[in-house]
Amino acid sequence: MADVAKLAGVSHQTVSRVLNESERVSSETRERVLAAMTKLNYRPNPTARALASGRSKTVGVITFETPLYGPASALFGIERAAHDAGFFVSVATLPSLDVPSLLSTADSLRRRNVEGILVIAPQREVAHALTQLQQDLPVVAVEAGPPEGVPVVAVDQFDGAARATQHLLDLGHQTVWHIAGPGDWLEALDRVDGWRQSLESAGAPLPKLIVGDWSARSGYELSADLVRDPQVTAIFAANDALALGVLRRIHEAGRDVPGSISVVGFDDVPDAAYYTPPLTTIRQDFITLGRSSFGLLLDEIESGGRAAVHVTIPAQLIVRASTARVAVSH
Repeated sequence: MADVAKLAGVSHQTVSRVLNESERVSSETRERVLAAMTKLNYRPNPTARALASGRSKTVGVITFETPLYGPASALFGIERAAHDAGFFVSVATLPSLDVPSLLSTADSLRRRNVEGILVIAPQREVAHALTQLQQDLPVVAVEAGPPEGVPVVAVDQFDGAARATQHLLDLGHQTVWHIAGPGDWLEALDRVDGWRQSLESAGAPLPKLIVGDWSARSGYELSADLVRDPQVTAIFAANDALALGVLRRIHEAGRDVPGSISVVGFDDVPDAAYYTPPLTTIRQDFITLGRSSFGLLLDEIESGGRAAVHVTIPAQLIVRASTARVAVSH
């Protein structure tokens, strides 16, 4: 910094103000300092700056290895929000989410001087473990979390599932079968609750719940009996991958979508509009999810306290060609 100050003809303090984007520097002086930095190939030392300012401008994200669209999209939304705010993101990706790994990883990130941690922890056991983290550590649970003790930002899974189910009921289907996600995922449980309550409120029969594992293979295998039953006219799959497997099974059974059976998914993955037929589904706004999560974490960092709030992002029904009014038999 002393070399930059000498070349630019300014004080050491002026160089520091430019680095910290202070408004107390004229545009002409700022350009002169930046030009000197470029000429000398000067790069600020983030560790030294953190020690001097007490701020690392870095947040940690704990997630897990998964090809699933939801967690990956949530991470993308967080990274975009952090970048726009001038923060770095240190991502810790675990082979699987379990309580000991979560707690040790949070401790490791803290030793790296992150200012706060966002946790993408959709599984029930791990979400509840977040309450064991030290109270002075700013933490936000993303997508799902414990009912209390830790702030949570999540898309309204319950309402999304209720919208999917009600859409099919409004088309004249007598009831809706549901292929759910894994029973240890909080989002899957919320979608089951939304489906069930929508049927109960309408006075519709409640079919037996079918539980899958989020994969297209699971949707394909679990829908074998459903597609052979002529009484089954509407299926709500807990994500678009499950729905894709269902569509293939229906095609192989010689039934028509949506002529004899309607299908709704959940997520609105980028390929959903190109399924055969294009898939009616529930869209999750992961960019808003990321911005809201990061904004809530910044509020915690600035206030020094952990707010017990639950921020809900609305879900949106996207109607495409995989659903239609139920066929009337004569």
